[in-house]
Amino acid sequence: MFRFGVDYYPEHWSEARWEEDARLMAEANFNVVRLAEFAWSKMEPENGIFDFQWLDRAIDILALHDIKAILGTPTASPPPWLMSKQEDLFRVDQDGRRLTYGNRREYCPNNSLYHDLSRRIVLKMAEHYHDHPAVIGWQIDNEFGDRCYCSICRKAFQVWLCDRYGSLEELNEQWGTAFWSHVYTDWSEIPTPLNTGGSPNPGLALDFFRFASDSYINYQEMQINVLREMCPGHFITHNLMGFHYKFLNYFELAKDLDFVSWDIYWRTQWNMEADVDPSWPALGHDTMRGLKGKNFWVMEQQSGSGGWELVSVSPRPGELRLWAYQSIAHGADAIIFFRWRTARFGTEEYWHGVLDHHGEPGRRYEEIRRMGAEINEIGQLIHGSQIQAPVAFLLSYDSRFAFQIQGNNPRFSYPEHFHDFYRAFYNQQVLVDIVTPISDLSQYKLVVAPALHIVTEEIAKNLEGFVRGGGVLVVTPRTGVKDEANAVVDQPLPGLLAELCGVKVEEYCSLPIDLDNGIQFSINDFPSTSHPAEVWCDLLQPKGAKVIARYTQDYFAGTPAITLNDYGEGKAVYMGTMGKPTLFETFAGWLLDKVGVKPTLLVPKEVEVGERWQGDRRIIFLLNHSEATQEIPIEGRYIDLLNESTPVEGILMIPPRGVFVLQEG
Repeated sequence: MFRFGVDYYPEHWSEARWEEDARLMAEANFNVVRLAEFAWSKMEPENGIFDFQWLDRAIDILALHDIKAILGTPTASPPPWLMSKQEDLFRVDQDGRRLTYGNRREYCPNNSLYHDLSRRIVLKMAEHYHDHPAVIGWQIDNEFGDRCYCSICRKAFQVWLCDRYGSLEELNEQWGTAFWSHVYTDWSEIPTPLNTGGSPNPGLALDFFRFASDSYINYQEMQINVLREMCPGHFITHNLMGFHYKFLNYFELAKDLDFVSWDIYWRTQWNMEADVDPSWPALGHDTMRGLKGKNFWVMEQQSGSGGWELVSVSPRPGELRLWAYQSIAHGADAIIFFRWRTARFGTEEYWHGVLDHHGEPGRRYEEIRRMGAEINEIGQLIHGSQIQAPVAFLLSYDSRFAFQIQGNNPRFSYPEHFHDFYRAFYNQQVLVDIVTPISDLSQYKLVVAPALHIVTEEIAKNLEGFVRGGGVLVVTPRTGVKDEANAVVDQPLPGLLAELCGVKVEEYCSLPIDLDNGIQFSINDFPSTSHPAEVWCDLLQPKGAKVIARYTQDYFAGTPAITLNDYGEGKAVYMGTMGKPTLFETFAGWLLDKVGVKPTLLVPKEVEVGERWQGDRRIIFLLNHSEATQEIPIEGRYIDLLNESTPVEGILMIPPRGVFVLQEG
C-alpha cells in the first residue's frame, strides 16, 4: 500500500480540535501520520511516571478515519527533568564547549544514564502499543546527530580503538605516531581530536569520525532491539537527512532498519535562493535508495516555507506536488508531509505546515489534497515498482570523512565534486544508483568513483573485477591516495588502482584560488575539444593507457590529463582534473555513448524524466521544473495515469511545474 500522510503534533493543540484535524486529513486522502517523536515530556512528565492516555485518544480519533500511526521514539528531545540530572548528559562540541539545555539532540550518545532512560521510555511505549491495531511502525529518534567530544566519549573511543587494533603497537604503526613524537604507551593517553589540539593526526581523526558514527549506530541498535522483541509485526525506520549530511556513515546506519526514510526540504532559512537546482534533491533520493538497495519513504516532505529565525522562500503553486512526485520518481513508496499545522510557539513557529497557524485550509492544503486524490487512484500501481539504473556512483564515507580532516585545496569539496559529476548524468536523463565501493557492481555498465581517496585491497579487487568483466570505471583526482588508516600510500598514485588505470600520477598541482588551467581533448569522437581545468591537476604518465586529453597551460602544458585504459573486457578512465559543469556534462555524454546508454525520452533540459518498473510494465514520470510549458515528443503509446488513463501519443504539452505519470500500454 502506498502511504500518503503527514507529521502530526496533537499535543500542540486542544483536544477539541483533533476531530477536525482528522476529518481534514481524511479529505486529503491521508492514510498515515507520524506522532510523538518530540513528546517525551508529555508521555513521561515526571521521572518514572508515564501517561499515554492522551496519545491513545489521538490515535483512536485518527483510526476512526482509517489513518494509521507511526510512532517516533522521543529520544531526540529529552525533558528538562532528565537533562538536569547531571552535566555530562550534554554533548561537547569540537571546540570543547558543553552544550546547554534549550534545543534538541543535545545528548551524548554514549552516556549510560541516557541509554538507560532511553531504553525505558522505548520499552514503555512498545509495551503499550505493541498490539494496537492502528500502530504500524516506528521511527527511531529524529535525524541523528552530531559528534560528541566529551570525556565519556573519549573513554569509549579508547575502548573502540583497542577492539579495532588489538595492541598499541599496531595502532602506533598504522597512525604513524612516530611523527611529532606522538607514540602512545597507554590507551588512556589517546585524545579526541578537539580543535584546541590543532590539526590532529589524520589516522586518529578518521578513526574518531568512524567511532562517532558507530556511537549513534549502537544507540539506535539498543532501541531497535527493544522494538524487535516487543513489536515483531511493526516496521522500524529512521529519518535520515540525505546526501548532504556528513557526520554519519549512512550505509552502516541503515543496515538494521527495515527501510530508509529521509527528510527532504528544497528551501529553508539556510537555502534562500529563489530557484533550487533539482539535481540536488534527486541526488539525495538516489543516495537514500542506495543505502539498502531498495525503495524508501519520505518521512518529512516539505509542505510550506521552512524557517526558525528567518522565513524561507514560499513554495510556488504546484511545487509541493512537483517535489513530492520527484520523490516518487526516484523510489519513494510513501510521502509524509511535514507538518500538519504550523506551530504557534517554539523554535519552529515559522516552519510552515500544510495548514497555517490559524488552522484553516488554504492553497497548500488544496494542492496536497489534489495529490492525495491522485495517489488514492494510482498508488497501488506505483507501490513496490523498482528503478533499474545502468550507472552507479560510489559514495565512500571513509573518503568523505578524510576530506573533512584534510581538504587538499580550499576550493575542493567532496560533496560538491560528487554532485558536479552526478548532475551531468541527471541532466541527460540517466538513472543512477548510489552504492558503496564494495557493492556488487555487475549489474551496471558504467561506474563513477569521484575522489575515491581511501582505497583498500577489498575495494581495489572489487573494481578490478568489475572492469575485467566488461564494465567501464571512471575515477577522478585524489583517488587511491590513502590507506584505511588515512596514511598516504607508499606507491605511485593512484596506488592500488594504478595497474587498473594503466597510469602513474607523476606529479600533482593544487591550483591557486585565482588561477586555472585548461585541457585539450585529442580524440576524434569527443564533442568539444577545449575546457577549463580547475582546482587540481594530476600530471599523468601513461603505463599502457591511451591519452585522451592534455593540459594546455603552465609548466605542464602538453602533459596527459585524462587517460583511457583497456583492462580485461572493460575500460578504466582516469580523469586527472576538475572543471566547469560543461566539462562534466560533455564527458558524461561521451561515456554514455561508449557504454550504449540512452535516455528514456529526449526532453528539454527543464524537464526531468523518471522511470520505475512494475514487473515488465514501465512507468515514466515527467516533471517540469520550469515556469514555462514544455513540449515533449512521445514515441509509442502510453496511458496518462493522472488523467483517467487517457491515451497519450505524439506531442505532449506539460504545463509549468506540471507532472505526468505515464504507463506503457
